[in-house]
Amino acid sequence: MKITIRLLSLIAGCSLGFLLAGCGQKSDAPKPPSGGGRLFGVSFQTMNNPFFVDLNDGLQKALAAHGDRLTTLDAQFNSLKQKNDISDLIQQQPAAIFINPVNWEGIKGSLLEAKRKNIPIIVVDAPVSDPDLVLCQVASDNVEAGRLACEALAQLKPNAKVVILHHSVNKACIDRVAGFKAELAKHSGMKLLDTQEGRGTTEAARPVMRDLLGRFPDLDAAFPINDPSAFGCISAIESAGKLGQVTVVTVDGSREGAAAVLSGKLHSTSAQFPREIGRIAAEKFYEHAAGKPVEKDVKIPVKLVTKENATEFAQPPK
Repeated sequence: MKITIRLLSLIAGCSLGFLLAGCGQKSDAPKPPSGGGRLFGVSFQTMNNPFFVDLNDGLQKALAAHGDRLTTLDAQFNSLKQKNDISDLIQQQPAAIFINPVNWEGIKGSLLEAKRKNIPIIVVDAPVSDPDLVLCQVASDNVEAGRLACEALAQLKPNAKVVILHHSVNKACIDRVAGFKAELAKHSGMKLLDTQEGRGTTEAARPVMRDLLGRFPDLDAAFPINDPSAFGCISAIESAGKLGQVTVVTVDGSREGAAAVLSGKLHSTSAQFPREIGRIAAEKFYEHAAGKPVEKDVKIPVKLVTKENATEFAQPPK
């Protein structure tokens, strides 16, 4: 009888152990996709933006063409989450990691960690402050994108009273604003009323634009740094009953942005080509793997989207 009790206790203990193991806290570590080929990882500042969805698609297709696979991670605009996600990726020893940094300076620790493990880093869309720590950076010509936006506005409103909705922790946005301001300086009739943080999202930009409209009665133009923040501006302008009075110019050239241009709510958007950025970023890794020299800074041209050519940008990808 004592042996039976001991046996039952042992079985119960083992069952409880298995149960506890099965009910343990789930790990947030990224799981590599199944299949053959080399593993790659990419960390985006957000996936709640069609631009990054398209960039990821271009990257994934280029890697798949070589029989390789990609783990895609969304930092949700959270620098700490991005740092932890990249650390988890590094533990899996991927062939390379592509990074779209939340904070162009705050990403340095992750770059150093990858360098210690000899994992190449390729930065996409938004450059970092320590380019020596990465294999290369592939991004739109963001200075030109901002310049084109201002030039388009100047042609329509040579005496525009304009505000900027910035996202100043992102180097791509810093460059766009620099390009916009450089062009603005050439037009003496135009005046910059204020620059505020719009954080690059529709939700964040809407109340900022609402406040700016209230503070500056003569405000008649806005430069939000991407399409999503432009939509927030447009929403605030509509709510204030000033649609058609306040001109919005921006950067991205997403399908949604092109549709807004066609509807007349958005004047223009400097188009980027995210799939091309993804494709070229993958190509740079394969050049590196083949022992070829890789240029450090790759600029992808941009193109202004207006009513004249918006239809082609509003079409779904083929």
